Amino acid sequence: MTVRPEDDAPRPRTGDGFSDAVTVAFGDERADLYAVARVGLADTGASGLALVFHRGEPVAVHAEAGVAVDTPRSWDEVSVAGIDTEVIEPLRAWRLQYASDEASLDVDLRAVGAIAALDPDHPAARAGGMTGFDQAVRVTGTATVGGRRIAVDALGQRGHSWGAPDWDRIALARTVGAWLGDDLAVSLTAIRPAGAKHHEDERVAATILDRDPESGAERATAVVDPRLSTTYDADGRQLAAGLELFVDEEGVPRRAAGEVACGTTLDLGRLTLHCAFFRWRMEGRTGVGRYDVLARAA
Repeated sequence: MTVRPEDDAPRPRTGDGFSDAVTVAFGDERADLYAVARVGLADTGASGLALVFHRGEPVAVHAEAGVAVDTPRSWDEVSVAGIDTEVIEPLRAWRLQYASDEASLDVDLRAVGAIAALDPDHPAARAGGMTGFDQAVRVTGTATVGGRRIAVDALGQRGHSWGAPDWDRIALARTVGAWLGDDLAVSLTAIRPAGAKHHEDERVAATILDRDPESGAERATAVVDPRLSTTYDADGRQLAAGLELFVDEEGVPRRAAGEVACGTTLDLGRLTLHCAFFRWRMEGRTGVGRYDVLARAA
């Protein structure tokens, strides 16, 4: 799938159950600050979800849905759950603001590296009913937690996804991002069909974002055989994970390992979200990232 600047804008609605969302997640290990902000559009109106973690604990959790909006031409026109976004330059630069009594964010995002696109014909896209793209970003600005102002210089990811997921056919969806500098990141999506029980039954798509060692050019390398293993706690929350990323059928995989830095679980009605931020290690590099599991409620 070729991603164009116009793909940064909200997508035209294409039938019942269609939804469209932009998600920003970032982590500043030095400041021990992690955040995710999602703004979505659906038949029922706009929705938003914001989570801010500081020193290992969730300090702000804000969800809102069913907010009436006209047909927006830009994400700048959608304000929900205390979240406001601005597209400075499509596919290159954005601004995110969030305000609540517990915490606030005022940060600039700038794309680093190539784009990880999920083609609509990929098995993971077909199983999940969603397609879209992710970009690694550098996040700078300020946060306020408990009246204390915190400088932010973080790595993160901005994603735009759209489609019509059928949760009668989906058991769970995983979203994994590992950000290890301005020139190395991993984006992974995994969909487990209803009735399946294990990792090996999932449809998985993964992309490595880095630079060509000879030319230095940005590149997005689709992983031929992505493998994700996870260790959970007694309540089913992700504690640690390993990635084996085979970029060709005969080569040695590129590997990454991570462990949880902070997280929480949210009841979203029909669905349960296990949201976690991880510390990652890959090829002698260290970084941070996100590992979310969205599953049908028991």
